[in-house]
Amino acid sequence: MVSIIIPFKNTAPFLPECFDSILGQTYAKWEVLAVNDGSWDHSNALVSQYAIKDKRIRLFQNKGAGIIPALQTAYSHVRGEFITRMDSDDIMKPNRLEVMVKALRKYGPGHLAVGQVHYFSQSGISDGYHRYERWLNQLTANGSNYSEIYKECVIPSPCWMAHRNDFEASEGFLPNRYPEDYDLTFRFYEKGLKVIPCAQVLHLWRDYDTRTSRTHEHYAQNYFLDIKIHYFLKLEHDSTRPLVIWGAGFKGKTIAKRLLENHIQFTWLCDNPNKIDKKIYGKELKHFDVLKTLNRPQSIITVANGQAQIEIRKYLKELGQESMKDFFFFC
Repeated sequence: MVSIIIPFKNTAPFLPECFDSILGQTYAKWEVLAVNDGSWDHSNALVSQYAIKDKRIRLFQNKGAGIIPALQTAYSHVRGEFITRMDSDDIMKPNRLEVMVKALRKYGPGHLAVGQVHYFSQSGISDGYHRYERWLNQLTANGSNYSEIYKECVIPSPCWMAHRNDFEASEGFLPNRYPEDYDLTFRFYEKGLKVIPCAQVLHLWRDYDTRTSRTHEHYAQNYFLDIKIHYFLKLEHDSTRPLVIWGAGFKGKTIAKRLLENHIQFTWLCDNPNKIDKKIYGKELKHFDVLKTLNRPQSIITVANGQAQIEIRKYLKELGQESMKDFFFFC
């Protein structure tokens, strides 16, 4: 059985489409654990009506406040061997559960099932979301999601499924760290869960102005960056090798500040002639050619410009360096 965890708050306009898409699944062995996170619209009443009609749907009230306590509340009641999440404003494609369950049964424990996604909105989708969708789906198509994990969240939060034992080994919903979906992605990566490639769109991701990921402070850029720094230092950083930061924009300066606060030495590189040899936080910025003088450096790259990233990647590969071993793109 699949346990589908759905936290919700004030999503009444979208709940019928969400729950109807679950009721219409080609795979019928599922349970829904829906948690009301303090809704003041009629969301709770709507879900209650669905729970009355179908006993596979169970409704709970959040024991805390916020999405992490809601997820924890739901998880305390799961009975399934497979765990997945669903956003209360989204829509499942009819075969989503069937495709994911078949993949997990075929590949066995130690694997993570994912699906491609498609954004939709009444007001249209921005170029940024179109780019993210294409980028994410390209990774999902060949299961290479972790290869760019330091850029952005590479596992769509409402479109993954895991064996329950693997999920619990990854600490499930226990850590109180936001954004919770990005943190969970890093824990799947840390525990070595292999991503199963998927060529199908399984999830329809709704975008609108008041969506939580757009409005809540927990999904601001600084929270994402804090998670990247946390896991880089935990999983990738080799203290016997020189550490390098590329770029002195917002991300570069934030990372530099965190490293200095933790007394971690680094070399700071840039290619802006107006910044080279200048100091920020008392640290001098150097021309990127300095990299050639360092022995087996590890580089964090915060340069956002797409063309510049291509040139940096080419330059580093000419030096014999490998992505996700010697250099890591943080944007």
